[in-house]
Amino acid sequence: MLAKPTDAIPDGDYVFEPKWDGFRSIVFRDGDEVEIGSRNERPMTRYFPELVAAVLAELPARCVIDGEIVVPDASGRRLDFEALQLRIHPAASRVALLAEQTPGHFIAFDLLALGSENYMERPFAERRALLSKVLAGVRSPIHLTLATTDRSVATGWFSQFEGAGLDGLIAKPAAGVYEPDKRVMKKIKHERTADCVVAGYRVHKSGPDRIGSLLLGLYSGDGRLASVGVVGAFPMEQRIALFAEMQPLVTGFEGHPWDWGAQHAGQRTPQAAMASRWNASKDLSFVPLRPERVLEVRYDHMEGSRFRHTAQFVRWRPDRSPRSCTYEQLEEPVSFDLAEILRGGSSDG
Repeated sequence: MLAKPTDAIPDGDYVFEPKWDGFRSIVFRDGDEVEIGSRNERPMTRYFPELVAAVLAELPARCVIDGEIVVPDASGRRLDFEALQLRIHPAASRVALLAEQTPGHFIAFDLLALGSENYMERPFAERRALLSKVLAGVRSPIHLTLATTDRSVATGWFSQFEGAGLDGLIAKPAAGVYEPDKRVMKKIKHERTADCVVAGYRVHKSGPDRIGSLLLGLYSGDGRLASVGVVGAFPMEQRIALFAEMQPLVTGFEGHPWDWGAQHAGQRTPQAAMASRWNASKDLSFVPLRPERVLEVRYDHMEGSRFRHTAQFVRWRPDRSPRSCTYEQLEEPVSFDLAEILRGGSSDG
């Protein structure tokens, strides 16, 4: 099942869960056979041998369980999505090393089948109750996600759990059946705004005379313009207009804050290769712009020093100086211990 965004935590007959920031995955176990597939049906099994072993040790002999693969950071207090991305590696020796250095955890949140019984047509509240029973006493790295029907409890999670790297809340209709690829759940994500410098663009796949995305930067404490992400969801008319609007700002890489782009023009950078393992052919070179324009964007949260997801266009800010666009404007969530959230899944709220 998929989720559609909503602006507020809904009222009604819902079960609320934390929104984990990882790889959505479904675990299939049939005796000694284990398969892990991504939401888009990409095979994940070979990348997480430690989870295969955990499934064999902790889950019922025949089951299908929906969940999320996550990786904690070195401190164990936050999720680390960048480390999770690095787990998708073609070399078996590297996979084995990463399984030891940055082991994955599987967060279970729905039971689709158990033994010979298909539970997809059962109400979610029933599936959740049985999942809690099946996973009672389950050990790390398999975890049962927290869940509550109390909206006030969920509201507290929404503000607290971001400090551990979680992504918001999921609201599931308690009476809902499991509907693959249907957006029947609701997701409530954090949303903030930031003023960013526009320092480059990529052209759109439909033609070289229209903008695909604008590259965004923020100034760090030492005065460097750091690349923080992109904004790219524009109507086609706006893509064409933006291309014409950006042309007077086009410059060369010499003297540009991101002069490293020169050696990768028309090529994929090592950083891009790391961040785009699901699309190895994608060209992430860009056209440099003089960093003179300021754009306000909406974003949900940061992953390290960058926006975790593509930012959303709000408006141009001709009243803002590029040098005033610093990291200091960003809101920092209060830290929260990931281990406490993982431990809390043993009983429903």
